[in-house]
Amino acid sequence: MTTLAPHAPGAPGRWHRLDRRTLLVHCGWMAAPLGSWALTALATGGRITPGAWITLTAVAGSFAVLTVIGLIRWARTDYRVTDDSFEVRSGVLTRRLRSVPLHRIRTVDLTASPLHRLFGVTVLRAGTAGSSGGGAELSLEALTKADAERLRAALLARADTAAAAEDPVVSRINWRWLRYAPLTFWVIGGVFAAAGGLYRVLDGAGIEPWKLGIVRSAFDEFGARALWITIPLALLAVLALGTAGALVLYVEGWWNFRLEWTDAHTLRVHRGLLTTRSVTIERGRLRGAVLREPLLLRAGGGATVGAVAGGLGNKDENRKRSVILPPAPRTEAVRTASGTLRTAFPDIELRAHPKAALRRRRTRGLLLVTLPGTLVLAFLGLLLTPVLLHCAWAFALVSAPVVLWLARDAYRSLGHGLQGRYLVARSGTFSRDTVALQREAIAAWTFSTTPFSRRTGLVTLTAAVAAGEDGYHVRDLAAADAPALAAAAAPGILEEFLDHGGHGRPAPAYGHGHSGGPGRHRKPLSTHALHRNRDDLDMT
Repeated sequence: MTTLAPHAPGAPGRWHRLDRRTLLVHCGWMAAPLGSWALTALATGGRITPGAWITLTAVAGSFAVLTVIGLIRWARTDYRVTDDSFEVRSGVLTRRLRSVPLHRIRTVDLTASPLHRLFGVTVLRAGTAGSSGGGAELSLEALTKADAERLRAALLARADTAAAAEDPVVSRINWRWLRYAPLTFWVIGGVFAAAGGLYRVLDGAGIEPWKLGIVRSAFDEFGARALWITIPLALLAVLALGTAGALVLYVEGWWNFRLEWTDAHTLRVHRGLLTTRSVTIERGRLRGAVLREPLLLRAGGGATVGAVAGGLGNKDENRKRSVILPPAPRTEAVRTASGTLRTAFPDIELRAHPKAALRRRRTRGLLLVTLPGTLVLAFLGLLLTPVLLHCAWAFALVSAPVVLWLARDAYRSLGHGLQGRYLVARSGTFSRDTVALQREAIAAWTFSTTPFSRRTGLVTLTAAVAAGEDGYHVRDLAAADAPALAAAAAPGILEEFLDHGGHGRPAPAYGHGHSGGPGRHRKPLSTHALHRNRDDLDMT
């Protein structure tokens, strides 16, 4: 196993070699011809035809030749990290040395196919700002996972994030991101949405879809077979159609995608294949950025980025036009958000919220999902068939752990903090959103509670801004801590509501020492003011 040994400043780094399992990965191409040969042998009862022997001989000869070539390539490929560059030497007959300055590296992507995962290796690709292919990118295949992680950490730690924020080209399409296209709701939801749209078209034309021959034969075939076969096949068909649709939509929507600063005051997003789209955002209207990580996309290590900006239309139009990065690796999303804000995106460790927020999510999930579903199935079972009674207790056993896991994940996603000019808030589980909002853009605060949250001492703090979705939430804060956060994030708005008499327990400080934001220590709202305005306290 190779390791990244430290080297003295100013001295060249030690050269490292790829992992030996690279040779096994290169042999993966043999799976198809060998599988075909094995199927032929099984189909003929072990009697191998001359054509099959010729195929096997060709495969063996190709294996020998390619193994020798792969061994030479492995022996002639190495890499190192110096004080100012990342270098890769390669080539069998013609030696080539490629070097990328460390301050130009913007992305370090780790990719592992099923074959790579089988052998415990991964591919590392390091690219510069705006690189969309081989020209400005170095690729290493294959490294052990540990070596790849160490190399990625070394490259990103020494990359110049300030220079990244100043690049005019913030991001452009990289077609390796296509692997993130299926990790969205539309893989399944898009199929049903398309089916619903087709149904409405046919119904509008006076055609009853249920009477079409192809539909009737499909349902007859479905009912004639065992459900344990037809249901998985139907799900696989939906997944296959959804994946194909997601890939098509990704290509059509993000073809020729380019996010760039056309000048010092204008950010432009250009994309689209059949329908081209170009959205321009003035820097003066840009108030922050949102890092969105839907559940499936987050599981795959991806994210998208949206801009918090004014002048993008109503709420629905803003949701569409504010997206400035398609599903992509999270490292690329953070880099794009930094380039959009022209400063490092505050991807910091956030303050945790009270445990009462976890209990609230558990209770709400059990009461709104597990209990109603169980009661409905049990009631229908009493009325119709005992089979539904078994479905009721099975649903309870399955849904309760899922609900508790989602509640735990939603609680772990909660967080808030201050860093420099930005208020950072994170929440959500089906879509975990991290918003970095300019503190000077906050025009008003709203403190919101419900009867249940009041009993647990929680309050949701909403920052009102004249941009994006108008309001951004810091959910389920401790009621005594919310005024301190609001006063530190946007000083001056809550001054008349602050209790200067020292009532209540001291609120945590949000100053330079912990969160990086300005502001002196604040006292909490007076008990009278807090209770008087608890249900909806709008402070302007």
